[in-house]
Amino acid sequence: VYPSSHGQEACQIGGVLVLRDTDWMFPTYRESMALVARGIDPVEALTLLRGTWHCGYDPVATRTAPQCTPLATQSPHAVGLAYAARRRGEDTVVLVFVGDGGTSEGDFHEALNFAGVFKAPVVFLVQNNRYAISVPLAKQTAAPSLAYRGVGYGIRSEQVDGNDPIAVLAVLRHAVETARNGEGPFLVEAHTYRIEAHTNADDASRYRDSAEVAAWESR
Repeated sequence: VYPSSHGQEACQIGGVLVLRDTDWMFPTYRESMALVARGIDPVEALTLLRGTWHCGYDPVATRTAPQCTPLATQSPHAVGLAYAARRRGEDTVVLVFVGDGGTSEGDFHEALNFAGVFKAPVVFLVQNNRYAISVPLAKQTAAPSLAYRGVGYGIRSEQVDGNDPIAVLAVLRHAVETARNGEGPFLVEAHTYRIEAHTNADDASRYRDSAEVAAWESR
């Protein structure tokens, strides 16, 4: 099964470009483009999705955690690694990718709380692509935006046009520098859209119309 990244290119490539080789990245199952941009062989990046192995690349050598299929479970792992690196006196920053659906999971909120309290050098990149599989954003939260998730835990948070690569780079660079300078975690909500279906096993026409997709594709 393959979860397409089409529509979220700026978020994924921008996320990788703001990191140093010594920084860590925690991807979800949808971050194939981020893995390739990180320098990982496409064949290794697709090994998990092919179902032949849990992870086709060396996480330690690439500073890239295995792609995570369960929603948000990579968030506490990312925060733990960031906190440990800070205790060791390293200037490592950890970037964790999360989808809008993942922000409804308990693991995500535990990660935010721990990161906020202990000022872990981690950046949460929430790619708000409007749908958690078939569930629209309006049925996921009553908050004005997902950036409020971070605000509620005392974490600096910003929103950005996730389809504007220059804006994504600017905001993420600021977020990474903030975390690296010891000023605590940062949450960035990138407003984007999942052009393709959730996966190639999903029929997106059952819950959204083609006009909506066309409007976002033009952006």
